[in-house]
Amino acid sequence: MNRAPLDVTRLRRELLETPATRFFHETDVVESTGSTNADLVARAADSTADRLVLLAEAQERGRGRHDRQWVGPPRAQLAMSVLVRVRGIAPELLGWLPLLTGVAVVDAVRSATAVKAVLKWPNDVLVEGRKLSGILAEIAAVGPDPAVVVGIGLNASLTEAELPVPHATSLALAGAPEPVDRTAVAAAILREFARRFVAWEAAGWDIAELSADYRERCSTIGATVRAELPGDEVLTGVATGVDGHGRLLIGDQAVSAGDVTHLRAEY
Repeated sequence: MNRAPLDVTRLRRELLETPATRFFHETDVVESTGSTNADLVARAADSTADRLVLLAEAQERGRGRHDRQWVGPPRAQLAMSVLVRVRGIAPELLGWLPLLTGVAVVDAVRSATAVKAVLKWPNDVLVEGRKLSGILAEIAAVGPDPAVVVGIGLNASLTEAELPVPHATSLALAGAPEPVDRTAVAAAILREFARRFVAWEAAGWDIAELSADYRERCSTIGATVRAELPGDEVLTGVATGVDGHGRLLIGDQAVSAGDVTHLRAEY
């Protein structure tokens, strides 16, 4: 299949159009790499590295949560990582950064493609119950100004035959205008991420607005779910919300890690 490359010149230009997105110091696209997250984690050793964006047309060792693989044909996905320094934040709030990213991806997909994306806790992006995008955040450097690398993998033009698992989907399969404009989608995600990051930082890392926006977009809340927890524990119940740390509330129990399956989803 003939798939268009990302247009890095256009992407950089679009990221200069609003004040919020001018904080990206560097935006690069490479043809292939092992992992965009690993590349930016390595760069975080330089204390001056901040607000960097790296995209790859193909990843050889892309991974998601629980070290699951995220791979696909070249130019069929978005494989993108962002490195940011989160200055002056309480350590317990760092877990909200990947949730913020999930909200940004949902809003960007909706605005750029009209695909009705929603969130599944903690930060998977779904369309009609099928996974479109996953997000993985890693603390790359600790200290008073911790560096966090947030990776975003999004299926753009994958066909049914190319899907990594049956419960996945892509923008093309979900009804986005074809051919899928990956440059426009990447720009929309980065603009929305930057806007929300700037607003959150300006609010002194207060999560009130962010948590309300997250709950509004999260299809897990209100669904009956099964959570497979560390130690082979299984918890089933209605997801009632998320707490101040971004943990999922199942009944009155907070879940911070584990695989969550929707038994009755509300979309």
